[in-house]
Amino acid sequence: MLAPHGILRFNHDPVGTRDEMTTLAILTAAGSGSRLGRDLPKALVELDGFPLVLHAARRLAASGVVDSLVVTAPDGLVGVMIDLLADDPYVQIPVQVTDGGPTRQASVAAGLALARQGDDVVLVHDAARPLVPSDLVRRVVGAVRSGHAAVVPGLPVTDTVKQVRPDGDTELVTGTPDRSMLRAVQTPQGFARDLLVRAHRTGAGRAGAEYLAATDDAGLVEALGEPVHMVAGDAAAFKITTERDLWLASLVLQETNA
Repeated sequence: MLAPHGILRFNHDPVGTRDEMTTLAILTAAGSGSRLGRDLPKALVELDGFPLVLHAARRLAASGVVDSLVVTAPDGLVGVMIDLLADDPYVQIPVQVTDGGPTRQASVAAGLALARQGDDVVLVHDAARPLVPSDLVRRVVGAVRSGHAAVVPGLPVTDTVKQVRPDGDTELVTGTPDRSMLRAVQTPQGFARDLLVRAHRTGAGRAGAEYLAATDDAGLVEALGEPVHMVAGDAAAFKITTERDLWLASLVLQETNA
């Protein structure tokens, strides 16, 4: 049954009781697929016959540490997302679908608003990372539950990185950071729910356009002056941005299923 504001709840009754602590995953799927050269949202682009959002939802559910899922849908496509997820045999956790916002952070805020009373841990994951391993999901949740209120997965940066500034028709190199201290951040990112709520509320009220342009939720937590911890990422959790990425993802699936 469709609830107000484009929200639909399906797949089992809510788990647990009010006294039990549970983990909610917000799956952001409202982005465009413009850099893939498609005329449909990226989350609906197919990888080996299934949309990216379905691959991601299945893997979150398979982790065994996600108790419920909120999917943020592209404008006007709540019904499409519902059709994809409602009867999928591999997504056997409670699911809600709601309209996403004009930015990633607005979408996360919309998903966060649907958290249930017992959801004390919140994951934020990008549908554009469809092959996230279950071990990585468990690693992030485990770190949050061990007492780290904000946790991100990351991989060492292997390329030399340069800092630059504009200089006419070129860019001037201004520095070379020590790459041993740099990490490429992935998702899911995990948070104590109260901290993530505070980060979004404070960011939206104080930063305005900077909040809307934030590239990840950990950045909002950092802006509060709160610590963010990192766990080991996984190469399989790479982001689909180009057609080459989609091709690589297909190869990974073929190797996995071989």
